[in-house]
Amino acid sequence: MKKVLFIAHHRLDRSPGQRYRFEQYFSYLEENGVSCQLSNIISEEDDKVLYSHGNYIKKALIALNAYRQRKRELTSIVKYDLVLIYREAILTGSTFFEKKLSKLGVPILFDFDDAIWVKDVSEGNQRLSFLKNSNKIKEILPLCKHVLAGNDYLKDFALQYNRNVTIIPSTIDTLKYKQLDIRNNEVITIGWVGSHTTIKHFETIVSVLIKLKEKYKEKIDFKVIGDPVYFNSDLGINGIAWDNSREVEFFNMLDIGVMPLPEDEWTKGKCGMKGLLYMSVNTPAVMSSVGMNSEIIANGVNGFLADTQEEWFEVLSKLIEDENLRKSIGLAGRKTVEEKYSMNSQKEKYLNLYLSLMN
Repeated sequence: MKKVLFIAHHRLDRSPGQRYRFEQYFSYLEENGVSCQLSNIISEEDDKVLYSHGNYIKKALIALNAYRQRKRELTSIVKYDLVLIYREAILTGSTFFEKKLSKLGVPILFDFDDAIWVKDVSEGNQRLSFLKNSNKIKEILPLCKHVLAGNDYLKDFALQYNRNVTIIPSTIDTLKYKQLDIRNNEVITIGWVGSHTTIKHFETIVSVLIKLKEKYKEKIDFKVIGDPVYFNSDLGINGIAWDNSREVEFFNMLDIGVMPLPEDEWTKGKCGMKGLLYMSVNTPAVMSSVGMNSEIIANGVNGFLADTQEEWFEVLSKLIEDENLRKSIGLAGRKTVEEKYSMNSQKEKYLNLYLSLMN
């Protein structure tokens, strides 16, 4: 049996990115002769420290322990047939591990789904931003046998440093993500799913939602899922904390899912997962026409694209007023996910790529 070591930050089922890029394929790969081993450097206890304010000494110890772990792993790397690095091996700007690994003769597959050359630091770690190295990816890409990118924008960047690049989109397990019979057709729920770091994107359309509330009154309500401290009295929103065990239920709470985004270097690299997750459960998605969103959505067919405040108001009004439109768009969105962005539609590509790199 071939052996693949997956190098990533987080433990199994902790990071959506890791899950949509490779974790959900572990069972399929195992069934087809590929043994999968995940090596993470952030524990559940570390999580609470790393994304909080302050705690710099504890954060330094976590980084030091991660460095030591990666250094120890170099002694056993040769037993693997392939090493996949998701985004980076350690938390700081160092490329020590990747450079040492590249000299051991084990093929490296680099996988990324964000514009990680753009410096993006969580609110709790602004003072540690100097430890990040936006040029890190430029040093890692030439060391790899192959690069796996989530979309064309990321592929074009990677091609500057490595000629062997394949696009496979981030995908959804459509056997798990599906429509549940829990929606209340008497009140139309418009919702956003994200985190405290991206709630600023949701707030760009709050004025539109207030206008809709004034127009439709008790016919509509709003939900924010993933940022438990978010509060908006005008819209009657108290943020709901994320819970992995309820993820499919959360997306099924919404009659309309929104994904507003600004257009910048970071968002151009996004892989549209929020919108795809809405679509996977037959929820019509309305998304900004930024980056990959314009590739996923055929406007008015399987979802809607909106950029100006007027466009957001017009599209959301149509969906609020027309139940048949919500259903038809929802069905078309689900079909798009099944055909192009589902685990089932991409699993053979993953398997074949892994096997080709291990020959």
